[in-house]
Amino acid sequence: MNQYDIVIIGAGAGGLTAAYTAKGFGKKVALIEKNNPGGECTWSGCVPSKALINIAKDIHTAKKYADIKVDTEDVLQKVRKVIQNVYEGETPDILEKDGIDFIKGFAKFVDENTLDVNGNIIKGKKIIISTGSSPFIPPIKGLDKVNFFTNENIFIQKKLPDNIIVLGGGAIGVELSQALNRLGIKVSLVEMMDRVLFREEEELVKLLEEKLVDEGVNLYTSTKAIDVNEVNNKIRLKVERKNKIDILEGDAILLALGRTPNISDLNLGQIKIKFNRKGIEVNEYLETSVKDIYAVGDVVGPYQFSHMANVQGITAVQNALLPINKKIDYSHVAWCTFCEPELARAGLTEKEARDKYKDNIRVYTETYNKLDRAKTKEDSLGIVKIICDKKGKVLGASVLGDRAGEIISEIQTVKTLGINFAKLSKVIHPYPTYSEILVKISKKVYVDNILNNPFIKIINGFRK
Repeated sequence: MNQYDIVIIGAGAGGLTAAYTAKGFGKKVALIEKNNPGGECTWSGCVPSKALINIAKDIHTAKKYADIKVDTEDVLQKVRKVIQNVYEGETPDILEKDGIDFIKGFAKFVDENTLDVNGNIIKGKKIIISTGSSPFIPPIKGLDKVNFFTNENIFIQKKLPDNIIVLGGGAIGVELSQALNRLGIKVSLVEMMDRVLFREEEELVKLLEEKLVDEGVNLYTSTKAIDVNEVNNKIRLKVERKNKIDILEGDAILLALGRTPNISDLNLGQIKIKFNRKGIEVNEYLETSVKDIYAVGDVVGPYQFSHMANVQGITAVQNALLPINKKIDYSHVAWCTFCEPELARAGLTEKEARDKYKDNIRVYTETYNKLDRAKTKEDSLGIVKIICDKKGKVLGASVLGDRAGEIISEIQTVKTLGINFAKLSKVIHPYPTYSEILVKISKKVYVDNILNNPFIKIINGFRK
């Protein structure tokens, strides 16, 4: 029997971060994983998708100047090479060298501080569950009788199909639809809502949809999948759109309809850990209903991002090992969808801000077409929207355009630190860059701050 100060189940983004944080505190750490370390991010999420996006972008650019025949077998080999390069930094040998005991196997609870891993008993004074999530498989009629892709198996295919149906217009569906289309694959993107990325700023999403359609993606919004079957080696998807039935046909279908938590094999009922369909229930300290057992990452939510799993992993370890507990803070979260142009967001949308604060907000919008950097690129598309309170503090922001992920990070810094956005007008930004757009907006906020000053209002009132 092996005993540890802390045992972590799942070696994805949250688990790896938790393991290294605990080791940094000088604790004896065990990291249990049924597969190789790295989790979804390394093997089927962030890493391979961004590798495919980058390759597809190169091809898309090259097609402007020459006819190019794309070998998707070669493309997938390059994607897998990127995966392997990333994995080399988180192998079991690396973990062991860094002082973390890596145990490969399936873990299930025996009692509150005991795990059974393939018949071996592992004990931990503290336990962190970081088992991640898997693609949600919808109850569509006939789906169980056809082969389908998810992000977990598309990158291990020998080659990609010539014609694919993508079901789901979230981040995964949008990113892969654009990338696959740029490789020369016919793509039909099906989304049940009235737009893709329906949680994002509507006006920015509409611009992105126009870009996808212009590039050749067949976009079907407000479209519900009814059933699917296979006829003569072709996938046929029956859909309902505007009260009409249509049939979409492809060589394959890719499901990108959200995630479901990986909790079924942990034997949580054995120790009465509370959970629901969204995942394991935790308190504001990331502790489960059972003392000294914590949970982080996709298995908890509410944000299924690698960077949030990292934050939760650090917080959970600190709370497990230190005498002073720290609450997890979700008030400052940012994310980015890595299509082209990128779509990034931090905080509230305009609608959310108006619902919460009514008319006590200020909305600032600036487009890329006023930036010299953007003018150097053909067909550059970009827009930044920032929502502030009446004093100029950031409530939320959305960015559509090149480098949106980096631009939102600067906004996120201002927002998180509680800095009035007007102060950014005093920060010198290099020229020519996309970030100059923030200086333009900050100057507007600065002027409005002056005009909203009660003393200035009185003076202006006398002048009238």
